[in-house]
Amino acid sequence: MPDTRSDMLLPEHVTIKPSVLYFGTPVVLATTRSPDGSTNITPMSSAWALSDKVVLGLGMTGQGAQNLQRDSECVLNFPSEVLQPNVERIARATGRNPVPEAKARMGYTHVADKFALGGFTPVGSEIVGPPRIAECPLQFEARAVAIHHAQGDKGSGHLSDLAIVETKVLRIHAHRGIVVSGTNHIDTARWKPLFYVFRHYFGPGPDLGRNFRAEA
Repeated sequence: MPDTRSDMLLPEHVTIKPSVLYFGTPVVLATTRSPDGSTNITPMSSAWALSDKVVLGLGMTGQGAQNLQRDSECVLNFPSEVLQPNVERIARATGRNPVPEAKARMGYTHVADKFALGGFTPVGSEIVGPPRIAECPLQFEARAVAIHHAQGDKGSGHLSDLAIVETKVLRIHAHRGIVVSGTNHIDTARWKPLFYVFRHYFGPGPDLGRNFRAEA
């Protein structure tokens, strides 16, 4: 039989060098405790889960990374798409004072109270010290169990001192409205996470079907 693949119009690929590799992951707002007892909020998009672990990518010049090195405890708060304006409000804020030179060049300014700036409400955690963000529908109380230092490209214009932080999830909280009643399952029709795709914000698209391992 003839090879019909040669008759197919396949998409053409080109070689590119994008300035960032944020191909699309949920936004995470990590809360940590600073040395003065205040709470820092670190917006990030470099996070992925494996079993009961969540791996984070952080710039070491930020207050959040400094706090995790010292204290290890954090809460990973997952905002919904409607919280995009709140997230962007704290995007240029840093808990470091004075602002590190690398962050100052990128336009960051010191903000002591990111909860007030972002319009967020702190609510107490049950296991770890840092509070949760009440407005975020999904919250993971966690503890850093390993921190691996990495080196970024100093000539790229981005932060060059990086860390890969492995956290262990200790407790999970979810807004009642996104949980399938009577179960431990997230209602994927109601949970609308905020995604960060090549420095643009997106909400989830239409449901395209379920994986064979999906439970509900």
